[in-house]
This record gives sequence, structure tokens and C-alpha cells, in this order.
Amino acid sequence: MPSHEGSSAAATAVSAENTRSASSAREERRNRRDRRKAEQQLKANNSTKRHSFNLWLLIVPFLILSVLFSYLPLFGWVYAFFDYKPPIPLEQSEFVGLQWFEMMVQNPAQLKAIGQVLINTFAMSGLNILTSFLPLIFAIMLNEIRAKWFKNLIQTLTTLPNFISWVLVYAVAFAMFSSTGMFNELLQNLHLITEPIKFLDSDSHTWLKMLLWNLWKGVGWGSILYLAGISGIDQELYEAAQVDGANRFQQILHVTVPQLLPTYFVLLMLSVSNFLNNGMDQYYVFQNAFNMQHIQVLDLYVYNIGMGQSSLSLATAISMLKSLVSVGLLLLVNWLSKRTRGESIV
Repeated sequence: MPSHEGSSAAATAVSAENTRSASSAREERRNRRDRRKAEQQLKANNSTKRHSFNLWLLIVPFLILSVLFSYLPLFGWVYAFFDYKPPIPLEQSEFVGLQWFEMMVQNPAQLKAIGQVLINTFAMSGLNILTSFLPLIFAIMLNEIRAKWFKNLIQTLTTLPNFISWVLVYAVAFAMFSSTGMFNELLQNLHLITEPIKFLDSDSHTWLKMLLWNLWKGVGWGSILYLAGISGIDQELYEAAQVDGANRFQQILHVTVPQLLPTYFVLLMLSVSNFLNNGMDQYYVFQNAFNMQHIQVLDLYVYNIGMGQSSLSLATAISMLKSLVSVGLLLLVNWLSKRTRGESIV
């Protein structure tokens, strides 16, 4: 009996030792596994940091360019507070404080001129915003073309004008629509008119003419973003619409258009925030003594005041106010975007 009890105790001891050994082995495996996970996590973190640093290095040149060409020139705003007359150095110019800003609101002639310029600016920007849906429609129509070669041809022909400078555009317009241009010559040879039609040297329908030239130059380029958006639409949505019996037009109406609307609204709000920035090139090359009253937008007016009339301080003051109002519009549109869509655009 004692021998049996001794054997049981020895077996129990051996079992306990085996249990401890198994537990130690499991603990060791768990520790190794935890160490491997920690090492993998550390490697992943290091890889993420290196990737982030590489991405940061990629944007550094663009940050430098932004500082050099967008923020550093803001130092020139100091000219709005001096009576600057080139080539006299700024430090030798008389400091006049807010004189130029007061002149804009106190001088009746200046106030009237700025009023007409603002009307032109609002009209041009308003027409551009009202027609901002045309690139979207053009992109949808282009996407529906089944012949790939014809689609590529149309896209190329409509995108190329974006890369043509406004100087060359005006050269083409002059060759075609001047009093001695091809269009007038053709109409006179066909005996449809006796006197040349003044397309360029006339103040009639100036806003509409500028809008049409702007559309011709920009619709093809503006449609590229929407074409990219169309290519990213889930094809299962179209398949589900086909199963429900939707024809091609109904698929466009209920699938394509709703999928593109977020992109359209973002671009629309950016256009609204950029309301006062019409650019200068187009209006500068098309301006003449006949259409000056209705073609002079704010950017062109600033250029004409600064370079044409050598009043750089007044031009800087007007440009400064325009920039501040544009920033205010951007903040307002961003706030409206958050309130209506739940997303900000900047």
C-alpha cells in the first residue's frame, strides 16, 4: 500500500511538472508571437513614416512655388499705403495711409467707373456660373459615343483650344470676324450683306461674345474631370438599372447624373468663391475703344489703372480689396457647404 501511494505521488509530481513545462512552453510561444507582432508593427510604423516623409518631399517644391508666387508677393500690398511713382524707391515715396481707399468711395468719377467694372465682372462671372453645367452635359454626351476613334477625335478637338493662348485666339477671331475677315468677305461675295458686320469693333452683345469664346476654349477641358468621374462609377449600378428595365437615357438620368452631382457642386462652389476673379488675358486682347465700357472686368481694370495710367498704388488698393473679398467669399461658401452638404471644400 505505501508503495502504491508513493507511485501515485510520483505520478502526480511528474504530471504537475509536465503541466508546468507545457504552460511554460505556451507562455514562451505567446511571448515570441507578441514579440513578432511588435516587430512587425514597428516595421509597419517605420514604413508608414518613410512613406509619409517621401510624400512630403514630393510636395515641398510645390510649397516653395506657392510661397514664392502666392504669398511672398503679398508684401506688395504696402504700395497701397504710399503715393508710389516709379522709378522712385518705395522708401522715398510719401506715406498716405488710407488715401487710395478713401478715393475709391469719395470720388464720384472713380466710384462710377468702379461700379460699371463691377457690373461687368458680376455679369461675366454670373454667365459663367449659369453655364457651368455645360461641361458636365458634354462629358456625358462624349461618354455615350460608342465609336472609340470618333470619341477620341472629338475629345482631342475640344480639348486643344484650352492650350491655345488668348493672343492666338484673338488672331483667329480677327482673321475670321474682322470687317475684312473671312466671314464678312464670304457674306459679301454671296451678296447677303452690303456692309461688313462689326463683330469685334462693336459694343453690342459684348458679354455674350466673351461667354461664347470662353465656352469654346474651356468646355472640352472642363469635361475631363467629369469623364474621370464617370469612369469611376460602379458598373453594378448600371447593371442593376438594366435589370430594372431602364433604357440608356434613364440610366444617365438616374445613375450618371446623381453620381456626378457632388463633383459638380464642389466646382460650382469654388466658382462662386472665385466670383471676382475673371482673369485678364481674354478681355485684354479683345478690348478696344468701342467695347471698353462693357468688357472691362475687375482684373483688366486693375491692369489698366496700374500700367495704363501709372497709378500703381490705386491699382494695388483695388486688387487688395478684391483679394480680401474673394477670401471672404471662399469662407462663406465653405461654411454653406458644411451646413448643406456636411462637407467642407477646403
